[in-house]
Parts: sequence; structure tokens; C-alpha cells
Amino acid sequence: MSLKAISSKDAASLDKDLMEIGGWSLDQLMELAGLSVSQAVYRIHPPSSGKDVLVICGPGNNGGDGLVAARHLAHYGYKPSIYYPKQGKNELYQRLKTQLENLSIPFISDLPVAIKSADFLVDAIFGFSFGGPLREPFPTIISQIETANIPVLSVDAPSSWDIESGPPKEGPGSKFMPEALISLTAPKPCVKYYKGRHFLGGRFLTKSIADKYKLDLPEYPGIEQIVEVGVDAEGRL
Repeated sequence: MSLKAISSKDAASLDKDLMEIGGWSLDQLMELAGLSVSQAVYRIHPPSSGKDVLVICGPGNNGGDGLVAARHLAHYGYKPSIYYPKQGKNELYQRLKTQLENLSIPFISDLPVAIKSADFLVDAIFGFSFGGPLREPFPTIISQIETANIPVLSVDAPSSWDIESGPPKEGPGSKFMPEALISLTAPKPCVKYYKGRHFLGGRFLTKSIADKYKLDLPEYPGIEQIVEVGVDAEGRL
């Protein structure tokens, strides 16, 4: 299966079209993105494989997707915890945080200890708008994720990767290759450098939007919000 990648500029334009023309709100898009992420976690790492899921969130929409995913994971029977070092100021993020606190989902402060006790990690730090360079505390965080001995699912792009050119040549993230990646709406160009299990999430596009951006989207099976998209031995779509 061959899917067209979408640039960060077009991904931002597509989101704008969804909200300005399609009638969607940011809350709705983030809810569906986070639901997709939670389903990918369940597919890769069911609760029987270990319930302690650490979700590391960045300050933007990618982090918001992680917050939503953590709420769904709690309802699935996992025991999620959140590391959220730079919290989004938007009122939406504050509401998502309140929802998690009302479920007694802990926000942790000691990342190395949390990684050692976790069974699975969700990297929801940076998405398609990331342009680098990394600024603290994120170089340290990325290095800790990179050396973690647990499976990692990255949301939309492995954090620290350039959306066009993939992993950095050196430094934090240069050897970061998560076990799984979920692309939201459509793959981003950096996916051609990725080797691992690859999922697509975002089952809400109309034909007119897909046609405008020349997206060749796969069929989602049944009631699933995700579909697994294989990559070949070179890690290309």
C-alpha cells in the first residue's frame, strides 16, 4: 500500500480547512486524534502485556493528543501517568488536564524513575509543526526516551525528527527509532526514514478534503479508528 505524505505546511492548511470550512472544532480533532492514539496502544500493547503506560506530552497540540489518549487508556483498564514538563497555556489543555485529574491519573515529575517502572511509553511531544532546534528540557527528555528499554509509540512523528528530513544527524534523537508510529490524517515526509510498525489515524476526512490535498487514504476496517500501514525493508511507504 502506497500513501502520499503531506508536508507540514499542507497539514496545517488541512487542519485550517477542517475548522473553517468543515465545521470542526480543535477539541473535536484532538479528541479523535487522541482516540486513534489510544487504539494504536491497545493494538500494540494490550493491557495483558503491562498496564503502566507513561505518556510524555509537549506544550502544543501533539501533547494535547497525548492527554486525550491517556484518558481513553484509563477507561480501557490501563494505569497511565503523565509527564508534562511545559504545559500548554490554552484553556483547552487546562480542561484536558482537569479531566485526567478527575480520573486520579498522576502527573509525575521524576522522568527517569517513571521510565524504569513503565511498561510502555507514548511520545506525544512534537508533531508536524516541529522545526527545531531542541531546547531544554527536551534534549534531555528525548535522550531518556531514546535509551529507554520499553516499547515506544510516537504520535505523528518521532520527537526530535525534522518533518521533512527525518532524524537529526547527531545529538539527542539521532538514534531514536520508536517501535511504532501513528501518523495522524496522513503520513508526513519523514516517514520514509522510519522502520517499525506504522499506523494511520484520523477517520473523519471528507472526499473533497482528501481530493484537495491529493490524499489516497486506505479503508478503515469495521469501527476501527486506525489502520496499520506496512513499510518495506527500507522503511519506506
